[in-house]
Amino acid sequence: MEKDLDLITIGRSSVDLYGAQIGGRLEDMGSFEKYIGGSPTNMAAGTARLGLRSALITRVGDEHMGRFIREELEREGVDTTCVITDPERLTALVLLGIRDSDRFPLIFYRSDCADMALCEGDIDPEFIARARCVTVTGTHLSHPRTESAAIKALELARASGARTALDIDYRPNLWGLSGHGDGENRYIENARVTEKLQSTLHLFDLIVGTEEEFHIAGGSTDTVEALRAVRGKSGATLVCKRGPMGAAAFTGAVPDTLDEGVSGPGFPIEVYNVLGAGDGFMSGLLKGWLTDRDWRTALTYANACGALAVSRHGCTPAYPSWDELRFFLRRGVRIRALREDSELEHVHWATNRRRDWPSLRVFAFDRVGTFEGIDGAGRERIGRFKKLCVEAALRVASGRPGYGIFCDGRFGRDALYAAAGSGLWIGRSSMELPVYGSETSAAGACIDCGGLDEWPLEHVVRFRWRIDRQRDGMTEGSSEAPLRQVFAAARRHRLEFMLELDGPGAERVSDGNLVEIIRRCGEIGVRPDWFSLAPPATGQVWSDVRDAILENDPYVRGVLISGHHSSRDGSGVEIAGHGLVKGFVAGESVFGKAAHAWMGGDLDDAGAVGEMALVFGNLCRDWSRQRTSSGEKAA
Repeated sequence: MEKDLDLITIGRSSVDLYGAQIGGRLEDMGSFEKYIGGSPTNMAAGTARLGLRSALITRVGDEHMGRFIREELEREGVDTTCVITDPERLTALVLLGIRDSDRFPLIFYRSDCADMALCEGDIDPEFIARARCVTVTGTHLSHPRTESAAIKALELARASGARTALDIDYRPNLWGLSGHGDGENRYIENARVTEKLQSTLHLFDLIVGTEEEFHIAGGSTDTVEALRAVRGKSGATLVCKRGPMGAAAFTGAVPDTLDEGVSGPGFPIEVYNVLGAGDGFMSGLLKGWLTDRDWRTALTYANACGALAVSRHGCTPAYPSWDELRFFLRRGVRIRALREDSELEHVHWATNRRRDWPSLRVFAFDRVGTFEGIDGAGRERIGRFKKLCVEAALRVASGRPGYGIFCDGRFGRDALYAAAGSGLWIGRSSMELPVYGSETSAAGACIDCGGLDEWPLEHVVRFRWRIDRQRDGMTEGSSEAPLRQVFAAARRHRLEFMLELDGPGAERVSDGNLVEIIRRCGEIGVRPDWFSLAPPATGQVWSDVRDAILENDPYVRGVLISGHHSSRDGSGVEIAGHGLVKGFVAGESVFGKAAHAWMGGDLDDAGAVGEMALVFGNLCRDWSRQRTSSGEKAA
């Protein structure tokens, strides 16, 4: 059978609820960030980010958290064929916090959880045969049922010629050796655990652990002695993690000191959060090992991934993409607190976005003022009509990706509720947000603006930058403060950001100033995920605009064109076909006629939806024809 998977990981899968406040007790956390967790789950996602074809075998509950894990893994590119939904058990949860640089409290909620119900019957021999490597973690050797599943997978892997790896991942309380409040403890000596681990060591080609984890596997608190005991049971390459000192690999006999092992360079960085760092390290190591790099290179990848992991909040969200890892290794450490390195953080954000949008057609009905001038309009009526707008967008989309809406959260709250989880791209105006002051801190971080903490992560923040004065391509500095503030707040809340440029009053931004304004964004540290622009006057102006955007950010999502059907010299076809342009935005031209008729009582709900779907659908077909005419494949 063709081995179309590089890696299968097996074992724990949980939802991590990370305390959002730093430096306090877990008892005092006021809010939590939600991420996927569990070592095998982290490693599956971490290696997928690095370009490996990864899969996970585990169980999750038949509820919201189980679906969250599955959906997040799929967004990361992980094969979830053997992520089994358990109809009887709940998905495991973990509560975690960052107390200080040495204490990271955590509580495992794993009583009869779904992943611990994994059994031999869940291991599909044909699925295992597809993999070049199977990796398990120590926790699933702690219970007879999960141990039998892991052993079956390992034996099948070895029979098919695949490599095998063990991350010892020793958590004493998951072996029943300490109480629920002792989740932070990483080592308790126990002969039973040592015996169990040693009974499996012969099944592995690679064994990875901290010094304490090798102590439990080797039955000695002398690290060299413990490594030699493990060597006596297994011919695997042994990789011992040494914290800030990096790691050492031993392919043969264990020497007298750890310094005699193969090592990779370390990275002098500030430790912010050690939780999940080992899984980041393992992801980098597996990337090197499974792409047949030498051990020094593999350890360099591993050390770098571990350094990036300990510098950020969360486990999986902290891990680098392959582009990011190469960028980091090429450029090196510039700021010890890596999370404060704006260039590195942008590469991290831009190369780990949640979903790809190769094409996008957006129906905009967010501007309340457009509706308030219609006879018969009122808050309740406008809200109802906006729900009909969502129905029209969904009818045109017909379950296909690449369609979206712009909606507000004031009059359009119920419309946003209706769009949630529908597959539509959802943009939302930042004009809903209170903007406090114009000062920035010494580090350049703008004062937060309230309200974004209530926005779902699928929403995109749309900021209309109205240029108050245009002269020689420069803008008034006072108009930049809200832009910087909302952009920074969007990033903190993990929301994508779109910049829409407007000129003074009803004017458009002049073509002469457009390029300079986009360049100014880069100067003030604003790198939008998206731009919304009126079509420039000529193809040459568009070429200059395109170059300015890419100079500011080569990772930009793209541009949406407003009013694309009214290009002034026929350049719309050229613009529509350019790869940087992902689609268009259309508003009143779609809903205007239907809104007047519906508000006046001359059109019922079905008629309004049908009218808007017809107009929007025609615009979408027109856009596709333009892309086809330009030589691009219609989306």
